[in-house]
Amino acid sequence: MTLPRPLLLITTGIAFLVIVLGAYVRLSDAGLGCPDWPGCYGQLSPWHAGWQIAAAQVADPLGPVSQAKAWKEMLHRYLAGALGVLILVITVLSWRRLPPSRRVLPSAVLVLVMFQALLGMWTVTQQLKPMIVAAHLLGGMTTFAALSWLLLRERGAASSPVLPVPLALARGLLLLVLLQIALGGWVSANYAALACPDLPTCQGVWWPRADFGTGFSLLHPLGGLNLPALTAIHQLHRMGAVLVLAAALLLTARLVQIPAGRGAAAVLLSIASGQFLLGAGNVLLGLSLPVAVAHTAGAAALLLCLVWVNVLFSRWSS
Repeated sequence: MTLPRPLLLITTGIAFLVIVLGAYVRLSDAGLGCPDWPGCYGQLSPWHAGWQIAAAQVADPLGPVSQAKAWKEMLHRYLAGALGVLILVITVLSWRRLPPSRRVLPSAVLVLVMFQALLGMWTVTQQLKPMIVAAHLLGGMTTFAALSWLLLRERGAASSPVLPVPLALARGLLLLVLLQIALGGWVSANYAALACPDLPTCQGVWWPRADFGTGFSLLHPLGGLNLPALTAIHQLHRMGAVLVLAAALLLTARLVQIPAGRGAAAVLLSIASGQFLLGAGNVLLGLSLPVAVAHTAGAAALLLCLVWVNVLFSRWSS
């Protein structure tokens, strides 16, 4: 027996929406729109907490709390909660329908999403501490990747003929993209996206002063880094983007040599190059909100594409 495909598809789609909405919440400075957890000022919704939100706005008109920001934050929590319930249903069904070897991935996803809930709580209670915010983003992406893997596995993609694709390259690029997503989360969590406001140089030079030791210290609070530290974070993410694009081009070149791999090659090339351009657009357009959110969505799409390539052309997904 298999798991219901519509359930897997809906759950994976909601995981993608949670990632995109989370990026929108973070980039529109709504992460503390409700400064407690799981409710909003102890209430079910911002509508129920109207007077507390109004009082917070009067006390600090330029602060992080407003009705609009509170609704953004709570909508993200509601959607994440729905995702958790669906993953619980998938896990229960897997234990009822699947053999022991195929229950591992659904169970792991359930454990991961429970830890994600803790990270979501700590994101608020720890006042957007960069280490927690970045971990929360990476956890969301990992949850999405695992759900995508489960969806493709249950659709029978892994039963396709094994093709002579360099699996080490495909696996390596998947891990590299996860690392680049972690770096991107670190950039976003520390607001380092505009530390280098020009391209291809940074601050008008090819290699500006950068403090990597401070930039990648994990325990500093939000806003606790100086410009050289922020520059180091930004520069490393740029270098990672070039490396990911080069590896994607290499894998694409290998895929096009296989007739059955040309579709995957076209998809991979389109997403990887589009994601690279969106990253450049973040810099050139001064971190425009639509472009920045699209950049996060592009990272999730690239991750999905690489999961597809790995599942489609190998047996190690079983």
